[in-house]
Amino acid sequence: MTAVQTIPTVETAQKLGLRPEEYDSICEILGRRPNFTELSIYSVMWSEHCSYKNSIKHLKTLPREGGKLLVSAGEENAGLVDIGDGWACAFKIESHNHPSAIEPYQGAATGVGGIHRDIFTMGARPIAALNSLRFGKITESRTKHLVKGVVKGIGDYGNCLGIPTIGGEVYFHECYNQNILVNAMSVGVVKVGETVSATAEGPGNPVFIVGSATGKDGIHGATFASADLTEDSAEDLPSVQVGDPFQEKLLLEASLEAIKTGAIVGMQDMGAAGITCSTSEMSAKAGTGMRIDLDKVPTRQENMEPFEILLSESQERMLIVAHVGQEHLLEEVFDKWDLQCEQIGTVTDDGRLKFYNRGELVADVDAHSLVLGGGAPVYDREKKEPGYYRALIDLNEDSPTQSRDLLAIAKELMQSPNLVSRRWIYEQYDSMVRTNTVTTNDPADAAIIRLKGTKKALATSTDCNSVYVHADPYVGAMIAVSEAARNIVCSGGVPVAVTNCLNFGNPYNPEAFWQFANAVKGMGDACRSLETPVTGGNVSFYNQSVFEDRTEPVYPTPTIGMLGIIEDVALITTLSFKEVGNQIISIGLDLGDINSSEYSQRILSVAESKVPYFNMQEEIKLQQVVSRLIKGKVLQSAHDVSEGGIFATCLEGGMPHELGFEIETDPNLRADRHLFGEGQSRVVVTIKPDRASELKDILTAENIPFIVLGTVTEGPIRVNMLDFGDICDWKTEYDTALENYLEK
Repeated sequence: MTAVQTIPTVETAQKLGLRPEEYDSICEILGRRPNFTELSIYSVMWSEHCSYKNSIKHLKTLPREGGKLLVSAGEENAGLVDIGDGWACAFKIESHNHPSAIEPYQGAATGVGGIHRDIFTMGARPIAALNSLRFGKITESRTKHLVKGVVKGIGDYGNCLGIPTIGGEVYFHECYNQNILVNAMSVGVVKVGETVSATAEGPGNPVFIVGSATGKDGIHGATFASADLTEDSAEDLPSVQVGDPFQEKLLLEASLEAIKTGAIVGMQDMGAAGITCSTSEMSAKAGTGMRIDLDKVPTRQENMEPFEILLSESQERMLIVAHVGQEHLLEEVFDKWDLQCEQIGTVTDDGRLKFYNRGELVADVDAHSLVLGGGAPVYDREKKEPGYYRALIDLNEDSPTQSRDLLAIAKELMQSPNLVSRRWIYEQYDSMVRTNTVTTNDPADAAIIRLKGTKKALATSTDCNSVYVHADPYVGAMIAVSEAARNIVCSGGVPVAVTNCLNFGNPYNPEAFWQFANAVKGMGDACRSLETPVTGGNVSFYNQSVFEDRTEPVYPTPTIGMLGIIEDVALITTLSFKEVGNQIISIGLDLGDINSSEYSQRILSVAESKVPYFNMQEEIKLQQVVSRLIKGKVLQSAHDVSEGGIFATCLEGGMPHELGFEIETDPNLRADRHLFGEGQSRVVVTIKPDRASELKDILTAENIPFIVLGTVTEGPIRVNMLDFGDICDWKTEYDTALENYLEK
């Protein structure tokens, strides 16, 4: 080392988020004690956010190959799936939880920007965005502030970028009062064979940084994301990045154009850990190294320290390795788009990352030692079954009796913030830009985007009920995967692959890690059963708040982002009732299970109970028969039964075209259980009367239970001959309830 730097101690390492034994490993790898810049590099690259050190052993048990996958999980920035006709789909979901809890607008906005960059760095054009959001109790003023900030951040960034937000989910629960969850998903398309890899092949090739200048925002953001939130976390505000969607739009178009020149060897987004991450991962993947001159990096502030330049997570930046001799092609494209494109180094053949500042060597580290699968540590943390798990009650064996009339229950239940319309949210998103979105006016269970120039469409879904996962992490995670697939099947698609965002508490908490390990096992088993391999995703630990008098972890939330293919847009099936007189039929075994339901929580005041009924083999049979019915054009509509039970499902089916329904509950079940239970693997369909016998014959032959609920009406709603009013009145309440909550 030629630069004189103060040699840090193990105490310094601990302040940077490293453990004493990790500091010792770094010393062993280097053959000496690291300087502060080197220690900072290891601290971010060995953080949970970048290294997956506490999760990778379990993630490797997931099905990561096969099916329509074009690359195995973890090989590239995002998953890549063959969707036919010479096209591939790149898709991924990631979290931006901690930043959004501290600064909701920028936290959510930069989460959207980052996930889109993962897609277009591969050469795919992002065509759709989805999200999965979790907030605390909706009556809390802080929750309202966070909701408004997050929604505006997502909307402003996506709208400016010109990428439609086509779907998502929003839940409210007091376990998220301090730690909200903001998971963003991007979907893009690219011609097969025209993708770009995140690699630094070819010693002697030039290394460029393109896009925005580097500032002091986001420094140690990866470390910030790998620690609990505390009452002092607001002091970490500089760890939250600041986004510029207009700059990202330029970067998107310039990057896709630059790829077409053939000058690019490899490209990677500068997300978590900034230059440090992109240089190390691209080098390690190729078995090469880099020499980087930090003083050549365009900066926003003067006299930035080397570690600040290396760790900055300033947005809208890429690292590009170009073919030597073709630098001018790259520079011409980025100059055309008025973006900075500066050569900051070259690829070397020694496997080392050597960072210089004004000619002095400030850091010299082995690239392979920094990354997942290289020198980064791998742990298997202690697991302990939580005490609450065995103590959960089974409401089906011992539950409160129905205490009020069904209409009063239904009205109160449908005021739950988890059941009302998200209209106030989605109206802030541009869902129609580029005119490919299919189901805006007539919703389906999945969000659907048309593939212009083909008969195909992509069906996408984000799903997870964390109450179920808390009740049983293994079964709850299986349900999350299955519901995502069920949504795609009910929309006319075939599920093909999964991306995930695993949001859990502190991995050093044995009970939280038990939840994580069992949820991953459940997810893997469900994906294998449904033949939907996992393309990759994100693990977000440390979603718990530590105060002087208590610790508050979130419910385990393994969010599933699923991709499906609809081979012909003529097969698209929506959830809305179509014609008066159509029969309404519930398909699937109904046991009247009210465990962990909105009904049990909101009406019966039972905060925690067992997971609702679920059987994987029944789920597979149900999805197969629904797919067969849709391909045979038997169904008018299909809508899976989820939160709120059959009543909520029928209400949601009636509202798009303001059609009511007249139904009778199963005489073998208590009426409230049948109407509001959330037992899984059920779908409510409507059919024309002349197709009823055909449907019943198919279901009987497949030995799949079904119940004829009733018929579609012009507007009135009747349940067990009781007058429930008109669909228009329910729709008015449904559409305005969330806004009323937020504005009170």
